[in-house]
Amino acid sequence: MKDTVIKINNLTKTYKLYDKPFDRVKEAFDFSHKDYSKEKSVLNDVNIEINRGEVVGIVGTNGAGKSTLLKIVTGVLTPTSGNIEINGKIAALLELGTGFNPEFTGIKNIFLNGTMMGFSHEEMQEKLQGIIDFADIGDFINQPVKIYSSGMFARLAFAVAINVDPDILIVDEALSVGDLRFQMKCMDKMKAMMDSGVTVLFVSHDINAIRRLCTKALWLRDGKVQTFGDTNRVCDMYMDYLKTLDNDVVQTGEPIGTQIEGIKEFSKGSKATIAEIAGIRLLNSQGKSVSEIEWNRPLTVEVYYDVYDENVETPVLGVALKRVDDEYICGVNTLLDHEKIPWKYGRNCYRLNYQDGIRVLGGAYYFDVALFDKTATVPIEYHGRIKDFVVTAEYIGEGICILPHEWRK
Repeated sequence: MKDTVIKINNLTKTYKLYDKPFDRVKEAFDFSHKDYSKEKSVLNDVNIEINRGEVVGIVGTNGAGKSTLLKIVTGVLTPTSGNIEINGKIAALLELGTGFNPEFTGIKNIFLNGTMMGFSHEEMQEKLQGIIDFADIGDFINQPVKIYSSGMFARLAFAVAINVDPDILIVDEALSVGDLRFQMKCMDKMKAMMDSGVTVLFVSHDINAIRRLCTKALWLRDGKVQTFGDTNRVCDMYMDYLKTLDNDVVQTGEPIGTQIEGIKEFSKGSKATIAEIAGIRLLNSQGKSVSEIEWNRPLTVEVYYDVYDENVETPVLGVALKRVDDEYICGVNTLLDHEKIPWKYGRNCYRLNYQDGIRVLGGAYYFDVALFDKTATVPIEYHGRIKDFVVTAEYIGEGICILPHEWRK
């Protein structure tokens, strides 16, 4: 029990829903206690235990109760019934900037938020310079936050939340703050916290991010715990469930770009650009560039990319194979395969070899290519549908792909 930092017992959260706003007033003053509302259960009898140092990814469709659960854990909401036992200080990345006073300067808001999180003035004084350096908003730190841009506001709020050395970190889809470099810095900081033993609750619709970052996963369905345990097992079950829903629910929102013909010339890029994907070539076993391949013949994907900023730690290259109807066949990246790509200013090239071919059924396919930060979570550039091609195959099987096999007596 000493290693359990979050224990949730029979947690239920119910809201009253009214057809008309005035029904709330009528119910309050009705001496006959007539019920003008309908009850909606958002969480229903949730029971889980989370141990120190665990990184728990929470998945589920919209309205499953994910954000409500995090808000109850952080104390923003109170449960209708049940209870939660918390052992440690919590920092939350939910609605960034909640509790900020627009009339206060950035400095004063840092101390205000520290007080709300249970830190003394002396403790926040020790953390102050680290927060200022992380936010990196210059002299605006001494100005009222009401004059901040939305980007500066988010940077300061994120810096406060993530730099107070919490025991428990709560994250709810809050990684898209600031510019690209700041997102990468945020991911570096979060990864360091995870590696140092901070317990993390992480809500994301990015299943691959859950697989990469989390040691356990929790699937909430209609406010109930569908399953809780091994990350890959839970994510596989959840993805199988999504496949039975409407396509609108399953859409990933990945950008579809314009197909590149050949490889574009190197350009210096803009100051805001870290790197760009210049194009890819598909090479057969003779090294010839092709757009039509046989299903079981060796294939090399040659990826060209231009680097303008060399100060990126261990960038990741990813290649995804998709069918013409956008069915996701297979995605691989250099993080999962423990490869280190070259990252020098100018034109770079790296190759992905499919020694035994890409054993899919015949038809039209395409590749997506992306460059990511070291966690493969923040995209430096994502180029969708960068190369269309055709796979030729006889009628050798059914489904999506052909697995190597043999028949025996």
